[in-house]
Amino acid sequence: MGLLYLEFIGLLFIWNRKVYHNVYWWRQYGLVFTQKNGFEFIKGLSIGLGFTFSLFIVESILGWVNFLSPSSTIIKVIFEGLLSALGIGIAEELLFRGWLLEELKRNYSLAKAGWINALLFALLHFIKPLAEVIRTFPQFPALLLLGLILVWAKQGHTNRLGICIGLHGGLVWGYYILNVGQLLEYTDKVSPWITGIDNNPIAGAMGLVFLGILGLWMRSQGKLN
Repeated sequence: MGLLYLEFIGLLFIWNRKVYHNVYWWRQYGLVFTQKNGFEFIKGLSIGLGFTFSLFIVESILGWVNFLSPSSTIIKVIFEGLLSALGIGIAEELLFRGWLLEELKRNYSLAKAGWINALLFALLHFIKPLAEVIRTFPQFPALLLLGLILVWAKQGHTNRLGICIGLHGGLVWGYYILNVGQLLEYTDKVSPWITGIDNNPIAGAMGLVFLGILGLWMRSQGKLN
């Protein structure tokens, strides 16, 4: 996957230079190295991390999960999670909210481009065997909503990618810390359809509700007109 992504980056240089005569294509996609974009990245990272922990704090108050004491490896898990989150955030956001969204906007209204972008983002997470697609399909609505949230986030921040990379990375980082760090224990007092199938928070009703709250916030800043 890493080699394929490097090939994708190389093709972006060729595509933009030959088709659009644009040498600095990453600027058009919103990947600008400015203090403001850096601040928005930190802002997004904080929001994503905060929303993830808030979800499980609420579930803990309701008695659906218990927080466990961290092990001696928790610091390692935190740093590993941050590196993984940054890698996923940069790679997926440059692909979806960078290249793909800007290409779609050339031929469609912002509203249509945003919905197509979010739909493809959700669908491409289901490149797996059919049985696994069916079993994990409950996470599809949340992935679709997350795709829209990230589009709204970009539009609400003058088309810069920092907020998207940070927000996406923060959500991944928070879940990585709690899951890989083994800081959660589910009490099984409610159905997995509420807390998340396979303990995946976005495959449950609570995760969808929290994403809905986040979506309302981001939509107010970057509504698709």
